[in-house]
Amino acid sequence: MMTKKLIGFAAIAAGLLAVQIGVAQAPSGAPAGSTALCNDGTYFKGAKKAGACAGHKGIKTWYGTAAGTPASGAKPAVTPSPKSTPPPPPKPAATSAPSTPPPPPSSSSSAGAPKTTSKTMTQAAGGGPGLVWVNTASNVYHCPGTQYYGKTKAGAYMSEADAKAKGAHPVGGKPCGK
Repeated sequence: MMTKKLIGFAAIAAGLLAVQIGVAQAPSGAPAGSTALCNDGTYFKGAKKAGACAGHKGIKTWYGTAAGTPASGAKPAVTPSPKSTPPPPPKPAATSAPSTPPPPPSSSSSAGAPKTTSKTMTQAAGGGPGLVWVNTASNVYHCPGTQYYGKTKAGAYMSEADAKAKGAHPVGGKPCGK
C-alpha cells in the first residue's frame, strides 16, 4: 500500500515538474514519442520545434522541449566550468611611434573608391546609328541604348554585320535590327 502511494506521489511530482518548466505531456492517445500536436490533428515526432508540423497548418500544442532549450523560451543559464581559465588581460597600447611610417594611400587602391557599374561608367567615344559595341573580351555585342553599349572594359564600335563576321553574337541572341 505504501509503495502505491509513493508511486502516486512520484507521478504527481513529475507532472507538476513538467508543468512548472512548461512542458505539456502528450495525451494518452498520442503515439509514443510524440512531441507536438499539429493543427490538423496529426502528431509530430521530432526534437526540434522549427519546421514541426510543416504542411499540417502549424503546431497546436508542443509537448517536448526544443533541442537543448527549455520550453519556456528562456535561454539556459551558463555556469562556468571549474577548469575554464579567464581570458588573458588586454595588451597595453603601444606608446612609441612606429619605426617606419605607413605608406601613403595609392590612387590605384580600390578600398574606399566607389564601385564602378555600367550605370556610372561613361560611354566610350564614338558609336551612333547602325553601330554596335562589341565586347572583345567575351565576343558579345550590345545594341545602341542598352545598358552596356560602349561601357565594357574592352570593346570596339562596328556595324552589326562586321560584328557577326568576326564571330560575335548578340546579347540574349536578339540582333539589334529586329
